[in-house]
Order: sequence, then C-alpha cells, then structure tokens
Amino acid sequence: MSPQKRKEKEERPAARTKAKYTVFSVKESEELMPFIMKVMSGISRNTAKSLLSKRQVLVDNVITTQYNFVLKAGMKVQISKEKGRKDFHSNLLKIIYEDGHLLVVDKREGLLSVGTDAQKERTAHSILNEYVQRSGKQFRVFIVHRLDKDTSGLMIFAKDEKTKFTLQDYWDEIVKDRRYVAVVSGELEKDNGTITSWLKDNKVYVTYSSMTNNGGEKAITHYKTIKRANGYSLVELELETGKKNQIRVHMQDMAHPVLGDSKYGDGKDPLGRLALHAFKLCFYHPVTGDLMEFETPYPAAFKKLMLKQQAVKEENTAEE
Repeated sequence: MSPQKRKEKEERPAARTKAKYTVFSVKESEELMPFIMKVMSGISRNTAKSLLSKRQVLVDNVITTQYNFVLKAGMKVQISKEKGRKDFHSNLLKIIYEDGHLLVVDKREGLLSVGTDAQKERTAHSILNEYVQRSGKQFRVFIVHRLDKDTSGLMIFAKDEKTKFTLQDYWDEIVKDRRYVAVVSGELEKDNGTITSWLKDNKVYVTYSSMTNNGGEKAITHYKTIKRANGYSLVELELETGKKNQIRVHMQDMAHPVLGDSKYGDGKDPLGRLALHAFKLCFYHPVTGDLMEFETPYPAAFKKLMLKQQAVKEENTAEE
C-alpha cells in the first residue's frame, strides 16, 4: 500500500459527513414537542408536529416521532435540514434503526442484498435507495456487507461514502458481536465447539473447505447447541471471521447441514426456506463511537419445528 493510500485509510475513522442537522442540547427534563417549539424560535404546534411526522427529528441519533417523548438533561436533539421522508413500508425488509449516517434493517429470506449485472431483481439495496431518495435524488445508500439471498436477518447500510469506508476498512475492530441462529439436520453431538478451516471457491463458484491451508481464506465459526429435537438441532453460531458461505460450509463439514440449503445441504427442507437467520449485531457507531446493540427474536418457524412432533405425541397420549 502506498504511503498516500495508507494515510487516507488512517484518516477515515475521524472523517465526518457534512452536517445535515441542527443540534440542540437538553438542559432539563421536558417533553419533545414543547422543546422543539422553544428551540425553533417559537414555531407553531402544527409545524412541530410536521417535523415529527416527517421523521426529521432525532433524539441521541434515533429518529423519534412521539410528540410527548420525555427528554432528559444531557440528551441531544437533532432537527434535520433535509426535506422530511414519508414512513417506510415494505414486506421484504424492516428498518430497525436509522440516523444521519447509517441504517440497520431486518431482511427477509428470498431478498438479495444487492444486485449484480446478471441479477436485476428487486434488492434490499434498491428498496432502501428508493426510500432515502424521497428526500432528494442526490441521496443514496451504500452496501457495507451482504447476507445470502436465502438468509434472513440484520444488516447495516451506510448513508454516505465516508461511513461505508470506515465500516468496511475497520470491520473487525468495529463489529463486536455478530451471531446467527440455524436449524440443522441431525442432533449435534457437542453442546458447543469451534470449526476452523480454509475456504476457497472452485471454478463454478461452489465454496469448498479444507482443514489445512489450501491457499484459501481462513474461517472460524463458534457454535452453541440450544436444543435437540425431532432429529434436528437449533444452533447459535458466532462468526469470528465473516467469509462467503462460511456457516453453510462449516455445518456441512460437521455432517449437520443447514435445513433447506440447496447448495450445501442434504435435501431436507421442512420449512421451505434456508433455516439461517442473522439475529444479533453489535458494533461501535463509526461516527459517534457509541456501542449499538440489535437483536431480533429467533424466527417463529424455527421454534415451531423443534416442537412439532412433540406436540403430536402429546395429543396422541391425551387420546389414549
């Protein structure tokens, strides 16, 4: 790496996007609407309501629309200089968190993270781009990392290039905890363990694994067995490295492939989907440095699958 490029990379974490908000410090406890009316030079109640409904007000970096939200001393209220956005509605993904620099979303299975030249279908990236561009065509979102199309769960998108570069270049330092839950074929022998191998793609883009260094990328996955039932195992997986198809290939290595995996599985597909969900994501905010923690429940279908036969047995016992 050239000295100039190294210097640019070192400077990125300290980079700040152009201010898009007027920031007000809260001195004493009071409700949000009267606070806005006071700091905005006595604007009307209707104007204050409009700022809230158009998602132009943030409290400590979180968009807040509740007019009677109780502020506490030390909080920061940010009022956007941009034109307000409408509420976001999509049955393909849900916005979990949004501020001026990034979005955290919960993606459904079957939705691509980002398109390719060969795949022009609707993606999480395109849906979010349409959303932010309601504030102006110059706004856009930037891909930071990906989830497989058939994997559901939490993802981060950046709202400016500086945030994107900071997240990507310092991913290992910024991301504190990233976990998945899966239902796998068979009942795991151990309650927990670690899988380490080197992953490499062949000519047809199938990832294969080697327990010795094959010139590929080293991948480390930690697993914990949550429950065994009905010939399946419910497993939590923590990534120490985040390589392409890492979890799916590692579970295949253990002879307990993820259910519904058409590429690395054993043909079992009781849910009609890949049984893999990114349920936990903890990271340091690339601009504020705050620790951000997000967690979604295990998918209901995963939990039901672990109870299905047990419920049938209970019904049969009751009839006898």
